[in-house]
Amino acid sequence: MTEILCVIMLVIFFAVMIGVGLYARRHATDVNGFVLGGRSVGPWLTAFAFGTSYFSAVIFVGYAGQFGWAFGLASTWAGLGNAFIGSLLAWNVLGRRTRIMTQHIDAKTMPDFFGKRFKSTGLKVAASIIVFIFLIPYTASLYNGLSSLFGLVFDIPYWVVILVMAVLTGFYVIFGGYMATAINDFIQGIIMLIGIVAVIGAVLTQNGGLLEATKKLSAVPAEGWTGGAFTSFLGPDPTFLFFVVILTSLGTWGLPQMVGKFYAIKSEKDIHKGTVISTVFAIIVAGGCYFLGGFGRLYADKVKFNEATGKPLFDTIIPSMLSTLPSIIIAVVIVLVLSASMSTLSSLVLTSSSTFTLDVIKPASKKEMTEKKQVQIMRIFIVFFIIVSAVIAVVKDANPGITFIAQMMGVSWGGLAGAFLAPYLYGLYWKGVTKAATVVCFIWGTGLAVTQFVISLTMTAADIAALPGCLSTVFKSSIHSGVVAMVGGLIIVPIISSFTKKQDKKELDELFECYEEKTAVAVKDHLKN
Repeated sequence: MTEILCVIMLVIFFAVMIGVGLYARRHATDVNGFVLGGRSVGPWLTAFAFGTSYFSAVIFVGYAGQFGWAFGLASTWAGLGNAFIGSLLAWNVLGRRTRIMTQHIDAKTMPDFFGKRFKSTGLKVAASIIVFIFLIPYTASLYNGLSSLFGLVFDIPYWVVILVMAVLTGFYVIFGGYMATAINDFIQGIIMLIGIVAVIGAVLTQNGGLLEATKKLSAVPAEGWTGGAFTSFLGPDPTFLFFVVILTSLGTWGLPQMVGKFYAIKSEKDIHKGTVISTVFAIIVAGGCYFLGGFGRLYADKVKFNEATGKPLFDTIIPSMLSTLPSIIIAVVIVLVLSASMSTLSSLVLTSSSTFTLDVIKPASKKEMTEKKQVQIMRIFIVFFIIVSAVIAVVKDANPGITFIAQMMGVSWGGLAGAFLAPYLYGLYWKGVTKAATVVCFIWGTGLAVTQFVISLTMTAADIAALPGCLSTVFKSSIHSGVVAMVGGLIIVPIISSFTKKQDKKELDELFECYEEKTAVAVKDHLKN
Protein backbone atom coordinates (compact mmCIF):
# COMPACT_ATOMS: atom_id res chain seq x y z
CA MET A 1 0.00 0.00 0.00
CA THR A 2 2.80 2.40 0.96
CA GLU A 3 4.67 1.70 -2.28
CA ILE A 4 1.58 2.33 -4.41
CA LEU A 5 0.83 5.63 -2.66
CA CYS A 6 4.45 6.75 -3.10
CA VAL A 7 4.46 5.87 -6.81
CA ILE A 8 1.22 7.78 -7.43
CA MET A 9 2.42 10.88 -5.56
CA LEU A 10 5.86 10.80 -7.22
CA VAL A 11 4.39 10.48 -10.72
CA ILE A 12 2.13 13.50 -10.09
CA PHE A 13 5.08 15.40 -8.59
CA PHE A 14 7.36 14.63 -11.54
CA ALA A 15 4.68 15.61 -14.07
CA VAL A 16 4.14 18.98 -12.40
CA MET A 17 7.89 19.72 -12.26
CA ILE A 18 8.32 18.92 -15.96
CA GLY A 19 5.24 20.97 -16.87
CA VAL A 20 6.61 24.01 -15.01
CA GLY A 21 9.93 23.67 -16.82
CA LEU A 22 8.21 23.72 -20.19
CA TYR A 23 5.93 26.60 -19.18
CA ALA A 24 8.85 28.77 -18.01
CA ARG A 25 10.81 28.44 -21.26
CA ARG A 26 9.54 31.82 -22.45
CA HIS A 27 11.28 33.51 -19.51
CA ALA A 28 14.66 31.94 -20.29
CA THR A 29 15.50 33.38 -23.70
CA ASP A 30 18.24 35.78 -22.55
CA VAL A 31 20.78 35.96 -19.73
CA ASN A 32 18.70 38.26 -17.51
CA GLY A 33 15.66 36.02 -17.89
CA PHE A 34 17.57 32.74 -17.45
CA VAL A 35 19.56 33.83 -14.40
CA LEU A 36 17.22 36.31 -12.67
CA GLY A 37 13.78 35.71 -14.17
CA GLY A 38 13.96 39.20 -15.68
CA ARG A 39 14.10 40.68 -12.14
CA SER A 40 10.31 40.34 -12.10
CA VAL A 41 9.75 37.59 -9.53
CA GLY A 42 7.09 38.39 -6.92
CA PRO A 43 7.43 38.19 -3.12
CA TRP A 44 5.75 34.80 -2.71
CA LEU A 45 7.92 33.04 -5.27
CA THR A 46 11.07 34.76 -4.01
CA ALA A 47 10.35 34.00 -0.36
CA PHE A 48 9.65 30.34 -1.08
CA ALA A 49 12.71 30.13 -3.35
CA PHE A 50 14.80 31.53 -0.48
CA GLY A 51 13.33 29.10 2.04
CA THR A 52 13.47 25.96 -0.10
CA SER A 53 17.07 26.74 -1.12
CA TYR A 54 17.87 27.13 2.58
CA PHE A 55 16.27 23.94 3.87
CA SER A 56 17.17 20.77 2.00
CA ALA A 57 17.20 17.08 2.85
CA VAL A 58 20.46 17.79 4.68
CA ILE A 59 18.41 19.73 7.25
CA PHE A 60 15.48 17.33 7.46
CA VAL A 61 17.41 14.06 7.53
CA GLY A 62 20.97 14.94 8.56
CA TYR A 63 21.01 18.01 10.81
CA ALA A 64 17.61 17.37 12.43
CA GLY A 65 18.72 13.87 13.34
CA GLN A 66 22.24 14.81 14.42
CA PHE A 67 21.45 17.90 16.47
CA GLY A 68 18.15 16.55 17.76
CA TRP A 69 20.11 13.60 19.15
CA ALA A 70 22.76 15.90 20.64
CA PHE A 71 20.54 18.63 22.13
CA GLY A 72 17.04 17.18 22.38
CA LEU A 73 14.24 19.73 22.18
CA ALA A 74 16.80 22.54 22.57
CA SER A 75 17.78 21.86 18.94
CA THR A 76 14.63 23.85 18.08
CA TRP A 77 16.75 26.93 18.80
CA ALA A 78 18.66 26.16 15.60
CA GLY A 79 15.42 26.30 13.63
CA LEU A 80 14.35 29.54 15.30
CA GLY A 81 17.80 30.99 14.65
CA ASN A 82 17.40 30.06 10.98
CA ALA A 83 14.04 31.86 10.96
CA PHE A 84 14.96 35.07 12.77
CA ILE A 85 18.65 35.49 11.91
CA GLY A 86 18.91 33.54 8.66
CA SER A 87 15.60 34.78 7.22
CA LEU A 88 14.01 37.78 9.00
CA LEU A 89 17.26 39.66 9.70
CA ALA A 90 18.84 38.65 6.39
CA TRP A 91 15.90 40.04 4.41
CA ASN A 92 15.84 43.27 6.43
CA VAL A 93 19.59 43.90 6.34
CA LEU A 94 20.50 42.58 2.89
CA GLY A 95 17.31 42.39 0.84
CA ARG A 96 16.48 45.94 -0.18
CA ARG A 97 20.03 47.24 -0.52
CA THR A 98 21.02 44.17 -2.54
CA ARG A 99 18.11 44.62 -4.94
CA ILE A 100 18.83 48.33 -5.45
CA MET A 101 22.60 48.18 -5.87
CA THR A 102 22.77 45.03 -8.01
CA GLN A 103 20.30 46.54 -10.44
CA HIS A 104 22.20 49.84 -10.40
CA ILE A 105 25.53 48.21 -11.29
CA ASP A 106 23.88 45.44 -13.36
CA ALA A 107 25.37 42.61 -11.29
CA LYS A 108 23.83 39.19 -11.95
CA THR A 109 25.91 37.05 -9.58
CA MET A 110 27.78 37.53 -6.31
CA PRO A 111 31.23 37.40 -7.99
CA ASP A 112 29.92 39.95 -10.51
CA PHE A 113 28.93 42.16 -7.57
CA PHE A 114 32.44 41.99 -6.12
CA GLY A 115 33.97 42.76 -9.51
CA LYS A 116 31.79 45.83 -10.15
CA ARG A 117 31.61 47.05 -6.56
CA PHE A 118 35.40 47.11 -6.20
CA LYS A 119 36.24 47.67 -9.89
CA SER A 120 38.31 44.49 -10.01
CA THR A 121 38.16 41.66 -12.55
CA GLY A 122 40.58 39.71 -10.36
CA LEU A 123 38.15 39.74 -7.44
CA LYS A 124 35.36 38.56 -9.69
CA VAL A 125 37.40 35.62 -11.00
CA ALA A 126 38.68 34.72 -7.52
CA ALA A 127 35.14 34.71 -6.12
CA SER A 128 33.99 32.56 -9.05
CA ILE A 129 36.71 29.99 -8.38
CA ILE A 130 35.75 29.86 -4.69
CA VAL A 131 32.11 29.28 -5.66
CA PHE A 132 33.13 26.59 -8.13
CA ILE A 133 35.32 24.71 -5.62
CA PHE A 134 33.07 24.90 -2.58
CA LEU A 135 29.61 24.54 -4.13
CA ILE A 136 30.23 21.19 -5.84
CA PRO A 137 30.70 19.13 -2.63
CA TYR A 138 27.87 21.10 -1.03
CA THR A 139 25.67 20.14 -3.98
CA ALA A 140 26.67 16.48 -3.65
CA SER A 141 25.65 16.48 0.01
CA LEU A 142 22.02 17.14 -0.98
CA TYR A 143 21.63 13.49 -1.88
CA ASN A 144 22.46 12.47 1.70
CA GLY A 145 19.62 10.71 3.46
CA LEU A 146 17.66 9.93 0.29
CA SER A 147 18.95 6.37 0.29
CA SER A 148 17.70 5.50 3.77
CA LEU A 149 14.33 7.19 3.20
CA PHE A 150 13.64 5.57 -0.14
CA GLY A 151 14.79 2.28 1.40
CA LEU A 152 11.71 2.43 3.66
CA VAL A 153 9.50 1.90 0.63
CA PHE A 154 11.40 0.90 -2.49
CA ASP A 155 13.88 -1.89 -3.02
CA ILE A 156 15.96 -0.01 -5.56
CA PRO A 157 19.66 0.91 -5.72
CA TYR A 158 20.70 4.29 -4.36
CA TRP A 159 22.19 5.35 -7.69
CA VAL A 160 18.75 5.06 -9.33
CA VAL A 161 17.31 7.55 -6.81
CA ILE A 162 20.16 9.96 -7.51
CA LEU A 163 19.75 9.55 -11.27
CA VAL A 164 16.01 10.29 -11.18
CA MET A 165 16.48 13.36 -9.00
CA ALA A 166 19.39 14.68 -11.09
CA VAL A 167 17.65 14.18 -14.44
CA LEU A 168 14.38 15.74 -13.35
CA THR A 169 16.04 18.74 -11.72
CA GLY A 170 18.30 19.23 -14.72
CA PHE A 171 15.31 19.13 -17.08
CA TYR A 172 13.32 21.97 -15.58
CA VAL A 173 16.33 24.16 -14.75
CA ILE A 174 17.80 23.79 -18.26
CA PHE A 175 14.51 24.60 -19.95
CA GLY A 176 13.08 27.25 -17.63
CA GLY A 177 16.06 28.75 -15.80
CA TYR A 178 15.41 30.83 -12.68
CA MET A 179 11.67 31.25 -13.27
CA ALA A 180 11.12 27.49 -13.49
CA THR A 181 13.18 27.08 -10.34
CA ALA A 182 11.17 29.74 -8.50
CA ILE A 183 7.78 28.32 -9.50
CA ASN A 184 8.81 24.78 -8.63
CA ASP A 185 10.31 26.02 -5.36
CA PHE A 186 6.90 27.47 -4.48
CA ILE A 187 5.18 24.14 -5.17
CA GLN A 188 7.89 22.22 -3.34
CA GLY A 189 7.64 24.66 -0.44
CA ILE A 190 3.92 23.98 -0.06
CA ILE A 191 4.71 20.25 0.05
CA MET A 192 7.37 20.86 2.70
CA LEU A 193 4.97 22.89 4.87
CA ILE A 194 2.24 20.25 4.72
CA GLY A 195 4.72 17.42 5.14
CA ILE A 196 6.52 18.68 8.23
CA VAL A 197 3.26 19.47 10.04
CA ALA A 198 1.88 16.01 9.20
CA VAL A 199 5.03 14.21 10.36
CA ILE A 200 5.26 16.10 13.66
CA GLY A 201 1.60 15.38 14.34
CA ALA A 202 2.04 11.67 13.56
CA VAL A 203 5.19 11.27 15.69
CA LEU A 204 3.65 13.03 18.69
CA THR A 205 0.43 11.05 18.38
CA GLN A 206 2.42 7.83 18.23
CA ASN A 207 4.11 8.77 21.52
CA GLY A 208 0.92 9.71 23.36
CA GLY A 209 0.85 13.42 22.54
CA LEU A 210 3.20 16.32 23.23
CA LEU A 211 3.16 16.08 27.04
CA GLU A 212 3.66 12.32 27.14
CA ALA A 213 6.40 12.41 24.50
CA THR A 214 8.20 15.19 26.41
CA LYS A 215 7.86 13.20 29.63
CA LYS A 216 9.46 10.14 27.98
CA LEU A 217 12.28 12.27 26.59
CA SER A 218 12.95 13.89 29.98
CA ALA A 219 13.69 10.44 31.41
CA VAL A 220 16.50 9.79 28.93
CA PRO A 221 19.86 10.13 30.76
CA ALA A 222 22.84 12.14 29.51
CA GLU A 223 26.42 12.49 30.69
CA GLY A 224 26.41 14.57 33.87
CA TRP A 225 22.60 14.55 34.05
CA THR A 226 20.25 12.25 35.95
CA GLY A 227 17.39 13.27 33.67
CA GLY A 228 15.84 16.16 31.83
CA ALA A 229 18.91 16.99 29.74
CA PHE A 230 17.08 16.66 26.44
CA THR A 231 14.06 18.68 27.52
CA SER A 232 16.03 21.47 29.19
CA PHE A 233 15.97 25.03 27.85
CA LEU A 234 19.46 24.97 26.28
CA GLY A 235 20.14 21.24 26.23
CA PRO A 236 23.19 19.39 27.57
CA ASP A 237 25.77 21.41 25.55
CA PRO A 238 24.75 25.10 25.22
CA THR A 239 28.15 26.21 23.84
CA PHE A 240 28.06 23.83 20.90
CA LEU A 241 24.38 24.68 20.34
CA PHE A 242 25.36 28.35 20.05
CA PHE A 243 27.94 27.53 17.33
CA VAL A 244 25.34 25.48 15.43
CA VAL A 245 22.81 28.34 15.55
CA ILE A 246 25.34 30.90 14.32
CA LEU A 247 26.73 28.76 11.48
CA THR A 248 23.36 27.65 10.12
CA SER A 249 21.75 31.08 10.54
CA LEU A 250 24.35 33.76 9.87
CA GLY A 251 25.95 31.62 7.17
CA THR A 252 23.13 32.30 4.70
CA TRP A 253 24.21 35.94 4.52
CA GLY A 254 27.32 34.95 2.59
CA LEU A 255 26.02 32.14 0.38
CA PRO A 256 25.69 33.15 -3.30
CA GLN A 257 22.66 30.93 -3.97
CA MET A 258 20.79 32.57 -1.07
CA VAL A 259 21.72 36.23 -1.60
CA GLY A 260 21.03 35.82 -5.31
CA LYS A 261 17.31 35.57 -4.55
CA PHE A 262 17.29 39.27 -3.66
CA TYR A 263 18.70 40.15 -7.10
CA ALA A 264 15.61 38.76 -8.82
CA ILE A 265 12.71 40.09 -6.73
CA LYS A 266 10.36 42.38 -8.66
CA SER A 267 10.69 45.55 -6.61
CA GLU A 268 11.93 46.92 -3.30
CA LYS A 269 8.40 47.08 -1.86
CA ASP A 270 8.03 43.34 -2.41
CA ILE A 271 10.93 42.87 0.01
CA HIS A 272 8.58 43.66 2.92
CA LYS A 273 6.07 40.98 1.93
CA GLY A 274 8.82 38.52 1.17
CA THR A 275 10.37 39.08 4.59
CA VAL A 276 7.20 38.03 6.40
CA ILE A 277 6.52 35.07 4.14
CA SER A 278 10.10 33.80 4.33
CA THR A 279 10.22 34.09 8.12
CA VAL A 280 6.94 32.24 8.67
CA PHE A 281 8.08 29.53 6.25
CA ALA A 282 11.36 29.14 8.16
CA ILE A 283 9.64 28.97 11.55
CA ILE A 284 7.43 26.11 10.37
CA VAL A 285 9.95 24.17 8.28
CA ALA A 286 13.24 24.72 10.11
CA GLY A 287 11.71 24.97 13.57
CA GLY A 288 9.56 21.93 12.82
CA CYS A 289 12.49 19.84 11.52
CA TYR A 290 14.69 20.45 14.55
CA PHE A 291 11.76 20.07 16.95
CA LEU A 292 10.98 16.72 15.35
CA GLY A 293 14.62 15.64 15.56
CA GLY A 294 14.57 16.44 19.27
CA PHE A 295 12.50 13.30 19.87
CA GLY A 296 15.03 11.08 18.08
CA ARG A 297 16.27 9.42 21.28
CA LEU A 298 12.84 7.92 21.82
CA TYR A 299 13.69 5.67 18.86
CA ALA A 300 17.17 4.65 20.04
CA ASP A 301 16.26 0.96 19.77
CA LYS A 302 15.64 1.38 16.02
CA VAL A 303 18.59 3.65 15.16
CA LYS A 304 21.71 2.12 13.58
CA PHE A 305 25.03 2.68 15.34
CA ASN A 306 28.63 2.79 14.15
CA GLU A 307 30.22 -0.30 15.67
CA ALA A 308 33.67 1.28 15.80
CA THR A 309 32.73 4.54 17.54
CA GLY A 310 29.51 3.56 19.25
CA LYS A 311 27.85 6.70 17.88
CA PRO A 312 24.57 6.64 15.97
CA LEU A 313 24.51 6.95 12.18
CA PHE A 314 22.77 10.31 12.14
CA ASP A 315 21.20 9.90 8.69
CA THR A 316 19.26 6.89 10.02
CA ILE A 317 17.62 8.67 12.97
CA ILE A 318 14.78 10.43 11.13
CA PRO A 319 14.09 7.42 8.84
CA SER A 320 13.91 5.24 11.98
CA MET A 321 11.31 7.60 13.44
CA LEU A 322 9.29 7.42 10.24
CA SER A 323 9.47 3.67 9.70
CA THR A 324 6.53 2.94 12.03
CA LEU A 325 4.23 5.71 10.76
CA PRO A 326 1.14 5.23 8.54
CA SER A 327 1.66 4.65 4.81
CA ILE A 328 0.26 8.02 3.76
CA ILE A 329 2.67 9.87 6.08
CA ILE A 330 5.67 7.95 4.72
CA ALA A 331 4.55 8.75 1.16
CA VAL A 332 4.25 12.44 2.03
CA VAL A 333 7.72 12.40 3.61
CA ILE A 334 9.26 10.80 0.52
CA VAL A 335 7.89 13.62 -1.63
CA LEU A 336 8.79 16.20 1.05
CA VAL A 337 12.46 15.17 1.17
CA LEU A 338 12.68 14.89 -2.61
CA SER A 339 11.16 18.39 -2.87
CA ALA A 340 13.61 19.80 -0.34
CA SER A 341 16.59 18.25 -2.11
CA MET A 342 15.54 19.21 -5.64
CA SER A 343 14.76 22.83 -4.74
CA THR A 344 18.19 23.34 -3.21
CA LEU A 345 19.93 21.38 -5.99
CA SER A 346 18.30 23.53 -8.68
CA SER A 347 19.39 26.72 -6.91
CA LEU A 348 22.97 25.52 -6.48
CA VAL A 349 23.52 24.31 -10.05
CA LEU A 350 21.97 27.47 -11.50
CA THR A 351 24.23 29.58 -9.26
CA SER A 352 27.32 27.55 -10.16
CA SER A 353 26.69 27.52 -13.91
CA SER A 354 25.75 31.20 -14.19
CA THR A 355 28.71 32.29 -12.07
CA PHE A 356 31.22 30.22 -14.02
CA THR A 357 29.81 31.29 -17.39
CA LEU A 358 29.35 35.01 -16.74
CA ASP A 359 32.33 35.61 -14.48
CA VAL A 360 34.99 33.25 -15.89
CA ILE A 361 34.14 31.98 -19.39
CA LYS A 362 32.71 35.24 -20.79
CA PRO A 363 35.59 37.52 -19.64
CA ALA A 364 38.14 34.98 -20.91
CA SER A 365 36.50 34.71 -24.33
CA LYS A 366 38.29 36.59 -27.09
CA LYS A 367 35.11 36.84 -29.14
CA GLU A 368 31.97 38.71 -28.17
CA MET A 369 29.43 36.24 -26.77
CA THR A 370 25.79 36.71 -27.70
CA GLU A 371 23.02 36.33 -25.13
CA LYS A 372 21.94 33.09 -26.79
CA LYS A 373 25.47 31.70 -26.62
CA GLN A 374 25.81 32.57 -22.92
CA VAL A 375 22.55 30.82 -22.11
CA GLN A 376 23.68 27.76 -24.07
CA ILE A 377 26.95 27.59 -22.14
CA MET A 378 25.10 27.94 -18.83
CA ARG A 379 22.87 25.02 -19.80
CA ILE A 380 25.93 22.92 -20.58
CA PHE A 381 27.45 23.73 -17.21
CA ILE A 382 24.19 22.90 -15.44
CA VAL A 383 24.48 19.40 -16.90
CA PHE A 384 28.15 19.29 -15.90
CA PHE A 385 27.54 20.33 -12.28
CA ILE A 386 24.65 17.91 -11.86
CA ILE A 387 26.68 15.01 -13.25
CA VAL A 388 29.71 15.78 -11.08
CA SER A 389 27.65 16.14 -7.89
CA ALA A 390 25.73 12.94 -8.63
CA VAL A 391 28.95 10.98 -9.27
CA ILE A 392 30.47 12.27 -6.01
CA ALA A 393 27.33 11.21 -4.11
CA VAL A 394 27.37 7.71 -5.65
CA VAL A 395 31.11 7.25 -5.00
CA LYS A 396 30.70 8.40 -1.39
CA ASP A 397 27.83 5.99 -0.79
CA ALA A 398 29.60 3.04 -2.42
CA ASN A 399 32.86 3.69 -0.55
CA PRO A 400 32.15 4.76 3.06
CA GLY A 401 35.88 4.55 3.76
CA ILE A 402 36.57 7.54 1.50
CA THR A 403 36.27 10.17 4.20
CA PHE A 404 37.63 13.17 2.31
CA ILE A 405 34.33 13.66 0.42
CA ALA A 406 32.32 13.86 3.63
CA GLN A 407 34.88 16.23 5.15
CA MET A 408 34.85 18.50 2.10
CA MET A 409 31.06 18.70 2.26
CA GLY A 410 31.32 19.73 5.90
CA VAL A 411 33.61 22.70 5.24
CA SER A 412 31.80 24.01 2.15
CA TRP A 413 29.29 26.18 4.01
CA GLY A 414 31.88 27.71 6.33
CA GLY A 415 34.33 28.34 3.49
CA LEU A 416 31.81 30.20 1.33
CA ALA A 417 30.26 32.23 4.14
CA GLY A 418 33.65 32.94 5.73
CA ALA A 419 35.01 34.34 2.47
CA PHE A 420 31.97 36.30 1.26
CA LEU A 421 29.80 37.41 4.18
CA ALA A 422 31.86 40.30 5.57
CA PRO A 423 32.95 41.99 2.31
CA TYR A 424 29.46 41.61 0.84
CA LEU A 425 27.69 43.06 3.88
CA TYR A 426 30.13 45.92 4.33
CA GLY A 427 30.20 46.50 0.57
CA LEU A 428 26.47 47.23 0.55
CA TYR A 429 26.57 49.74 3.41
CA TRP A 430 30.03 51.23 3.74
CA LYS A 431 32.07 53.20 1.23
CA GLY A 432 35.20 52.61 3.28
CA VAL A 433 35.65 48.88 2.65
CA THR A 434 38.64 48.26 0.39
CA LYS A 435 39.68 45.78 -2.26
CA ALA A 436 42.63 44.68 -0.11
CA ALA A 437 40.33 43.90 2.84
CA THR A 438 38.13 41.83 0.55
CA VAL A 439 41.12 39.86 -0.71
CA VAL A 440 42.29 39.19 2.85
CA CYS A 441 38.79 38.00 3.81
CA PHE A 442 38.69 35.64 0.82
CA ILE A 443 42.01 34.16 1.94
CA TRP A 444 40.90 34.05 5.59
CA GLY A 445 37.62 32.21 4.95
CA THR A 446 38.93 29.70 2.43
CA GLY A 447 42.19 29.26 4.35
CA LEU A 448 40.37 28.26 7.53
CA ALA A 449 38.12 25.90 5.55
CA VAL A 450 41.06 24.17 3.83
CA THR A 451 42.96 23.94 7.13
CA GLN A 452 39.89 22.37 8.75
CA PHE A 453 39.67 19.93 5.85
CA VAL A 454 43.32 18.84 6.23
CA ILE A 455 43.12 18.56 10.02
CA SER A 456 39.92 16.51 9.85
CA LEU A 457 41.60 14.07 7.45
CA THR A 458 44.93 13.72 9.19
CA MET A 459 44.20 14.06 12.91
CA THR A 460 42.10 12.17 15.43
CA ALA A 461 39.76 13.86 17.90
CA ALA A 462 42.40 13.37 20.61
CA ASP A 463 45.07 15.01 18.44
CA ILE A 464 42.82 18.00 17.74
CA ALA A 465 42.05 18.36 21.46
CA ALA A 466 45.81 18.48 22.12
CA LEU A 467 46.38 21.44 19.79
CA PRO A 468 47.81 24.49 21.61
CA GLY A 469 45.72 27.40 22.84
CA CYS A 470 42.41 28.13 21.15
CA LEU A 471 43.28 26.04 18.07
CA SER A 472 41.73 22.97 19.69
CA THR A 473 38.40 24.82 19.88
CA VAL A 474 38.62 26.48 16.46
CA PHE A 475 39.30 23.22 14.63
CA LYS A 476 37.17 20.97 16.81
CA SER A 477 34.74 20.66 13.90
CA SER A 478 33.78 22.40 10.66
CA ILE A 479 30.98 24.07 12.61
CA HIS A 480 33.42 25.74 14.99
CA SER A 481 35.88 26.83 12.28
CA GLY A 482 33.00 28.04 10.08
CA VAL A 483 31.72 30.36 12.82
CA VAL A 484 35.24 31.64 13.49
CA ALA A 485 35.67 32.30 9.75
CA MET A 486 32.46 34.34 9.54
CA VAL A 487 32.85 36.32 12.76
CA GLY A 488 36.57 36.81 12.12
CA GLY A 489 35.80 38.23 8.67
CA LEU A 490 33.47 40.81 10.21
CA ILE A 491 36.40 41.98 12.37
CA ILE A 492 39.16 41.69 9.76
CA VAL A 493 37.50 43.69 6.97
CA PRO A 494 37.11 47.02 8.84
CA ILE A 495 40.59 46.69 10.36
CA ILE A 496 42.32 46.07 7.02
CA SER A 497 40.16 48.73 5.35
CA SER A 498 41.31 51.34 7.87
CA PHE A 499 44.88 51.43 6.54
CA THR A 500 44.66 50.19 2.94
CA LYS A 501 44.07 52.16 -0.25
CA LYS A 502 40.51 53.46 -0.66
CA GLN A 503 38.55 53.52 -3.89
CA ASP A 504 38.23 56.69 -5.91
CA LYS A 505 35.67 58.99 -4.26
CA LYS A 506 33.90 59.70 -7.56
CA GLU A 507 33.51 55.96 -8.23
CA LEU A 508 32.09 55.40 -4.76
CA ASP A 509 29.65 58.27 -5.07
CA GLU A 510 28.39 56.83 -8.36
CA LEU A 511 28.01 53.38 -6.79
CA PHE A 512 26.04 54.61 -3.80
CA GLU A 513 23.94 57.23 -5.55
CA CYS A 514 21.31 54.56 -6.18
CA TYR A 515 20.33 54.76 -2.50
CA GLU A 516 19.76 58.52 -2.72
CA GLU A 517 17.32 58.46 -5.63
CA LYS A 518 14.06 60.23 -4.74
CA THR A 519 10.76 58.43 -5.19
CA ALA A 520 7.17 59.51 -4.61
CA VAL A 521 5.09 57.46 -2.17
CA ALA A 522 1.47 57.53 -1.06
CA VAL A 523 0.51 59.35 2.14
CA LYS A 524 -0.60 56.04 3.67
CA ASP A 525 3.03 54.89 3.45
CA HIS A 526 4.71 58.11 4.54
CA LEU A 527 3.06 61.13 6.24
CA LYS A 528 3.81 64.63 5.04
CA ASN A 529 6.12 66.76 7.20
